[in-house]
Parts: sequence; C-alpha cells; structure tokens
Amino acid sequence: MTPVFDGHNDVLSRLWRAGGDQVAQFQDTAGHINASACQSGGFAGGFFAIYAPAKRQRTDMSLFEDGQLEEPLPDALDPDWALTATMAQAGVARRLADAGYLDIVTTGAALRDTFQGEALACILHLEGADGLDEDLLALDALYAAGLRSLGPVWSRPNRFAHGVPFAHKRTGDTGPGLTEDGHRLVRRCAELGILLDVSHITEAGFWDIANLGLPVVATHSNAWSLCQSSRNLTAEQLQAIGDSGGMVGLNFEPAFLSETGWQTGQASLDDAIVQLDALIAAVGEDHVALGSDFDGARLPQGMASAADLPVLVGAMDRAGFGAELISKICHGNWLRFLAAHLDSRPRA
Repeated sequence: MTPVFDGHNDVLSRLWRAGGDQVAQFQDTAGHINASACQSGGFAGGFFAIYAPAKRQRTDMSLFEDGQLEEPLPDALDPDWALTATMAQAGVARRLADAGYLDIVTTGAALRDTFQGEALACILHLEGADGLDEDLLALDALYAAGLRSLGPVWSRPNRFAHGVPFAHKRTGDTGPGLTEDGHRLVRRCAELGILLDVSHITEAGFWDIANLGLPVVATHSNAWSLCQSSRNLTAEQLQAIGDSGGMVGLNFEPAFLSETGWQTGQASLDDAIVQLDALIAAVGEDHVALGSDFDGARLPQGMASAADLPVLVGAMDRAGFGAELISKICHGNWLRFLAAHLDSRPRA
C-alpha cells in the first residue's frame, strides 16, 4: 500500500463541533478521517487544519447536493469567538497526540520518523487567522503549541486579508490583498518559520505573499483552466508556484475538480487524474501532491473516506503515472519540501 501524506484535512474542526470525547470519536468510523480509515487507506499524516466556523455545529453537506456551491462572501467572524474555536481545536490536536494517534511534528527529523511509525504525522495548520490579535501574541502561543503552517484567510474577510467567495466563471480576483496587519502577519510567520498557504486568498493577496520571495504553497487548490471556480488557481499563479519551488495539493471537492463537478456536485476519479496532469504540466512533478480537504468537502465518486485512498492510487497507476511519480504525489514531494522547510527556517 502506498502511504499518503496529505495537504489538508478538517478532522480537528469536525471533532470539536461534534462535542463530547474527541478521542473516542476518532476511534469511531464517522467522517473521512478516523483511526480505522487512516489505517485501512495508508493515510500516514498531513496538514491538520484549525478552522473557526461561524457556529459550533456540524457542517450539513446536504446543502450542496444539488451541485450549487455559489455563495456570497460571509461576514467576518467575531475575533473572540474565532480565538475560542482556534484554541479549542489546538486542544483537540493535543488530546489526540496524548492518546498516541498523532504526533505534532516541528522538525524534519520528527516528520520523517513519525511518518514511518504508528502515529499520524501532523503539521498543525491554521486555516484563517480570524482569531489572532493585532499584536500577534496568539500567533506566538500557537507556534509554541506546534503550529507550523498558516493560511491568512478562509473564504471570508478578516483583519489580515480577504478571502474569495465560492463563485463560478470567475477567478480569485475578487477583492483587495493583505491589509497592513496582514503584511505584519506574514512577516512574523516568516520570522517564526510558519509556512504560508495561499489557498482561499484573493489573487491580490496571493501576489502579496508570492512577492515575499519564499516558496509559494497552495495546500488544497486546483487548476482554474479545468474548473473555473474562484477557489482555483490561474496559469499565472501556478507558474509562480513552480518558479518559486513551492507546492500545490490536489483538492478532492467535485466542485473544484471539473466543470461537471461544479454543475452537478459529482466528479470522477478521472477528473482528479486530469487535474493532476494539468498541475504537473504547470508546476512540475516535484511540486504536486494531494490536498484532499477530507472532512471539509465532498469526495469524488468511488471514495467515501481516507480508507479509499488506494482507489485513487489505482487510478493513477491505470493512467500510467508510474511508481516513482505516484510515490512523489502521495507523500514524497510533501515530505521533501516540508523537511527542508522545517530544518531551514529560523527558530524564534
């Protein structure tokens, strides 16, 4: 079985929203990411996102069953509420780590060792800086808790930047870029060695981050040329990622995989393969990986959870990707990139 290191999942948010004993729930079979699904599918680690929802309730994915994901940009969150949700989900990660299910890794050596061991290798990621204060003291606290990756926004505005709405037939050129506070945030992330993720941000914000001169990373975004969702990346953005030596992770959500997926809410594994081909052509085979959005999105036909990752691997094999390329996409590229990043960034 080919092991997988994935660019994005929302299991921490799912478990926190459900309430109760999060460790016991992780031992259950619910959701895309759980103990048995990970073991069955070869899921060995990834970016575990902390995401503050508008309310502490389960996401009703049936809202998207008619294939319509078009939504206006939501209002900004109350920062106090967002900070509560953020710290609570960091606590969920800590409890899963204490129970032996994951290891919050902060060095290249720990990443390599954990990926080959029993626990899941966790890169702790903040998806939306809605709860961070203007002095960025909470950021330093989260760094101490193991945070090593951050996307300034989800698809809504905050004090740091603007996100893109879920929209069709338009690019992510939907609003301004980083605010003055946002520029301070990304500079502090660079000082700490926190990876910056451009998924969900406007094109203007993308270029603000790209102009820092660091590798550009989109943990869970697809090619706009194949699916004209505002959440996807244009040819120019993908070229910038490749030129910078960055990374892009394939998002499994049907509405971001293909035009049919947007219109119907259903996409095939073939659509995922076509997206992978396009991403490889745009940024190079050393810079493409997976960014599933498990527990935060729907999945292509033939997949119901992380247990079905071998089905996707089989589709890659049938498409002629070859063992070396499959290994790169499934884990090698993320592990190489992250190990270099974790070991080269300054220690605060």
